[in-house]
Amino acid sequence: MKMFKSDNTSGVHPKIMEAVIKANEGYAHAYGEDDITKRAEDKIREALGCDADVFFVTTGTAANVIGLMGLLRTYEGIVSAETAHINVDECGAMEKFAGNKIIQVPNREGKISIDDIEPLLEVIGDEHSAQPKVISISQTTEMGTLYTVDEIKELADFAHSNNMLLHVDGARIANAVQALGTTLKEMITDTGVDLLSFGGTKNGMMMGEAIVSLNKEFGKGYLFHRKQGMQLVSKMRYISAQFIAYLQDDLWIENAKNANQMGKYLAERLSQQDGVQLYAPVSTNMVFAFMDKGLIEHLARTFKFYVTDPSAGQVRFVTSYDITKEDVDKFVDHIREYNNK
Repeated sequence: MKMFKSDNTSGVHPKIMEAVIKANEGYAHAYGEDDITKRAEDKIREALGCDADVFFVTTGTAANVIGLMGLLRTYEGIVSAETAHINVDECGAMEKFAGNKIIQVPNREGKISIDDIEPLLEVIGDEHSAQPKVISISQTTEMGTLYTVDEIKELADFAHSNNMLLHVDGARIANAVQALGTTLKEMITDTGVDLLSFGGTKNGMMMGEAIVSLNKEFGKGYLFHRKQGMQLVSKMRYISAQFIAYLQDDLWIENAKNANQMGKYLAERLSQQDGVQLYAPVSTNMVFAFMDKGLIEHLARTFKFYVTDPSAGQVRFVTSYDITKEDVDKFVDHIREYNNK
């Protein structure tokens, strides 16, 4: 039975697994000095359309923490939505390993705006307060919503005009690029983003994320931040090979397209069932809904998913790159079975 708990639960795309197996042939230089890693870095630069500095790590948490650490002095803070992964789901890793404060602000369906950030700037220069330095947004957000390209540019322009920087947590960046019908260059490079955590694990890769610095003032420092952060993988070629296959012939977009389409299909089917109310319109592969307690308990006997707010009956479903309509229909059949009792 396929899971709707997370896109982390799906397997590895066959083309990516094949690339890992091929990378296993023979010997190669260690610590990212191999030809495969150089090609993978160039692939990401090509997608961005700029000479970005690229550093591969194993996890999204590592990409976020080490990436942000490289932008900040210890007395500087990160402004993020209260729902942000760095704030909720990384076990205080930012505070523990980097020593920087996360300054959380209320969100609207996972998003924040300039109006939320502007009042925080009043403490700039006050030695008693952590100094807001980086704005961090998630694209796709933790609520499955999207920032438009114009909204990202507005945040970047605002950040730069106030001596701040913009970071994008792109664990699901492929889903956002596909859903908005844009390119990575238009969404990240052209808008003025300083730092991107470029994810692939949730979209068909085995493991591996990339710290991508588009700001040359900070880029080279990540050679040392990554090593200090215990993320300099000796056999880097196995991560790098995945990124080559991932980006080749737009496999990453193809995977995201299916995941997004199945998310919308699941939302459509759910909206037709009694006892189910969608939280918000669905744009990507994340579906939030409210369900009767009895229905949640019934579904949980067979399927794995998150109950994000038990008191409100809010649940989260995530569709992966390899989910099919048949998988969705089987899931919805269980809802109909319950409602027809």
